[in-house]
Amino acid sequence: MLIDNISIAIVGGGPAGLTLARLLQLKNANVKVYERDFNKEARVQGSPLDMHEDSGLAALRKAELLEEFKNTYRPGADKMLIVNEQAEILFSDHDTKPEEDFGAEHFRPEIDRGPLRNMLLESLQPNTVVWDSHFISMEPKNEGWLLHFKNGTSAYADLVIAADGAHSKIRSYLTNNKPVYSGVIMLEGIISKEHAPRINALINGGKIMAFGNSKNILMGQKGNGDLGFYASFKADENWAAITGLNLSDNTAVLQWFKTEYPEWNAIWYELFEKATVPFIPRPIYFMPLDQSWETKSNITLMGDAAHVMPPFAGEGANMAMLDALELSEHLTDHHYTTLQEAIFHYETNMRNRAAAATKESLENGERMHSETSLATMLEFFNGHTPAS
Repeated sequence: MLIDNISIAIVGGGPAGLTLARLLQLKNANVKVYERDFNKEARVQGSPLDMHEDSGLAALRKAELLEEFKNTYRPGADKMLIVNEQAEILFSDHDTKPEEDFGAEHFRPEIDRGPLRNMLLESLQPNTVVWDSHFISMEPKNEGWLLHFKNGTSAYADLVIAADGAHSKIRSYLTNNKPVYSGVIMLEGIISKEHAPRINALINGGKIMAFGNSKNILMGQKGNGDLGFYASFKADENWAAITGLNLSDNTAVLQWFKTEYPEWNAIWYELFEKATVPFIPRPIYFMPLDQSWETKSNITLMGDAAHVMPPFAGEGANMAMLDALELSEHLTDHHYTTLQEAIFHYETNMRNRAAAATKESLENGERMHSETSLATMLEFFNGHTPAS
């Protein structure tokens, strides 16, 4: 195989990087994952992930981890409520959602990021992940690269695979493409269910999408019962700096919410009153739909490093794990005679499908932050195609 007798460095230990490492190790590849976190106990934040049949689940199936996933995912966490700003339920599938199972086209089982990461980590050979490896720079050496890390260490690899996220430092060694701001800020908060009893009773273990006045609150319940939520709205990319809002002050953030979401019911206030601080502002970015670069034989991109996209189609993590599946297959395909040829075909297909997913995510984001967002999303979830 093309990867026989070469060393592979995956920079970034998220779902994409760890899935790729697992798939390559099943092919007896010499692979290391360099992760900036100090150790595996580092807190993994973010909303739960829903796995799709032809991408995330396909990768887990190929990685021989589907049975483990079935023991780890959270049945029922995909159940959805759509409410207005008064928290009135206008759509619920809690009692009507069909009992789908693995293999069904529209089954999207949910899993928290922490358990998914742990499952992938435990599937790897000992010492595959090199912790406390914050990538700083790299330079050409022999046919590959010499990587340098913040802790003073260095490592050589014949092939470097960037899985280091939206603000990838490795991407610049291959292309000048940069993420574009989408116009949407998502202000992230986490609160224990005990501190938000009314919302906890409403969400009932699933997810809530609340729409009103071109603004949203999007939330889901984590496996430990905590509520992860996002106030999602259009604003300047530098919103946090411009407003000067003290994101470590619950009272200040609550007052901001009351001012910016004035028509919203007081039931939402409990989310802000006792949430864990600081709140985290997340400007939402995407990569240009027409991006391209010249393929190299010793470096490639995957996941958010290649195609960061808004979260409004649930495709980001799934596309990233599909990257892992397809890249592993291209690198071990006997039909290719060179690494550059294998990587070229992977990158071409990856860019095309990622552009389609990004376009869908952007269009959904526009719908969700429009004046007619509530009606549009109700149409969508009731099985009708929303008007353009």
